[in-house]
Amino acid sequence: MKIGVLGAGTWGLALASLLAKNGSDVTVWSALPEEIDLLTETRTHKNLPGLTLDEGICYTKDLSVVCDGKELLLFVVPSAFIRSTAAALCPYLQDGIVLASAAKGVERQTLQTMTEIIEDEIGHRRPALVYTVAALSGPTHAEEVALGMPTSIVSACADREIAMRIAGAFSNSCMRVYTNTDVLGVEICGALKNIIALAAGMMRGMGLGDNARAMLITRGISEITRIGLAMGCHEKTFMGLAGIGDLIVTCTSPHSRNNRCGEMIGRGLSYEEASEKIGMVVEGYHALEAAMALSERYGVEMPITAAVYAIIKQNRPPREAMYELMSRDIKNELE
Repeated sequence: MKIGVLGAGTWGLALASLLAKNGSDVTVWSALPEEIDLLTETRTHKNLPGLTLDEGICYTKDLSVVCDGKELLLFVVPSAFIRSTAAALCPYLQDGIVLASAAKGVERQTLQTMTEIIEDEIGHRRPALVYTVAALSGPTHAEEVALGMPTSIVSACADREIAMRIAGAFSNSCMRVYTNTDVLGVEICGALKNIIALAAGMMRGMGLGDNARAMLITRGISEITRIGLAMGCHEKTFMGLAGIGDLIVTCTSPHSRNNRCGEMIGRGLSYEEASEKIGMVVEGYHALEAAMALSERYGVEMPITAAVYAIIKQNRPPREAMYELMSRDIKNELE
């Protein structure tokens, strides 16, 4: 396939590398000119040690170039920049294009997922355009994908044939791809698991042990599933790679920015201090207000999300919030 990758961070480059190795014609775009200059010169990224990017990958600062003749455009910019990127792309999009989001989040102002934002922008600017949206999600830390370590990802699209086409572009002996038609469910999993990972990191920072982390992951997927079902998503999505799979790796891996950020908060740092040390976008923070708004809109209780919100947004001491979670009324696990 001829593929454009929007975003030259670690995840965008890991995917670009995989696609190029699979034989696709890949062009990478970044809004940061210095990123493109450095990639063109060195074909390396400081946060992806051990990866030298394929000589066939092209780099550009020009949106018209990354769109020209492409069958698939992959959005891998931070969630906060999906809308502005989609708006800027609109003049260059051609009929038949597939627009896939590999970013994870929910926009606070509209409560739209990433693919919904893309559709919203095209609906306003190019209402006659013929296109398809899709989402990619799963337990896929860039550092491991870049080194060809085995994992799986979900290609989610309402059109099964296009989901399979995307899967074909990504599949190889190191990347096994499953398809799913529940795009909203896949995206909700990807956005909300980052909040649970912040909580898991806080527990680790407080030294609360492996039992507590297992408890949090289990009740975290229950919480994400409840809100997803209320929104009309498919229950099996939450038990799959985009749901429990991505949640496990994000709550346990040292590669997880959300996990590491939470751990520093659990040790006594403020969110601002922790995120500065991380030095990259912590998506769980940006999803917090939207998650709380979804909880209110659908009348679904999300106690872990509420506790993380109280710690980060309202300066509640982590141990106090943990005590409140443990002191909640007894519940039936099957209800």
